[in-house]
Amino acid sequence: MNGDRHKGYGTGREALLVATVHVVARKGLRGLTFRAVAEQAGVNNTLVAHHFGTRDALIKAALDWSVQQSIGLSQLEELPATEEEFCESILALIAENPDLQIFQYEMILESRRRPELAEAVQQLYARYVAAFAEGLRRIGFGQEEGAAQAAFAALDGLVLQLLAGVDRQGVERSIRYLWVALGGHITAGAVSGAN
Repeated sequence: MNGDRHKGYGTGREALLVATVHVVARKGLRGLTFRAVAEQAGVNNTLVAHHFGTRDALIKAALDWSVQQSIGLSQLEELPATEEEFCESILALIAENPDLQIFQYEMILESRRRPELAEAVQQLYARYVAAFAEGLRRIGFGQEEGAAQAAFAALDGLVLQLLAGVDRQGVERSIRYLWVALGGHITAGAVSGAN
């Protein structure tokens, strides 16, 4: 997402959720106001209040929406059958939609300061792990107890490193090794070729 207003989403609820994700990704939770969301979405701030009522309701709705979007875009539930497609789906998600992940990390960190967000963050992780477990089941590997949670924890850390600008090639190699660790077959030369 860029700094432009999100006209492509219309002026309804989804446009406000997109705008919320963008505002928090750029300004942090402290920068989230109905006015900032309305300005980003190109609407009157009364529309934000009309759809969500409270700032907390807006935050929770945006978190739920961002997880749903991220799971769909990353193909976690329907994992690609090859290591190359798996790696590319993760890298593309971050390159094309960094605000989704930044917003979620902001919420995760904020839940330490605001306990009322803790349950939503726990649900975030439960949804990701369940989606990843389903994806692994569909392609027939990584089904050992705890495999999906361990693999998602590794992937979560790698996504954070990518967002922080840490060694993209190293992160890509790590994503490929994660595929192998889960029981996937690696494309010959793909790991060494990622240098």
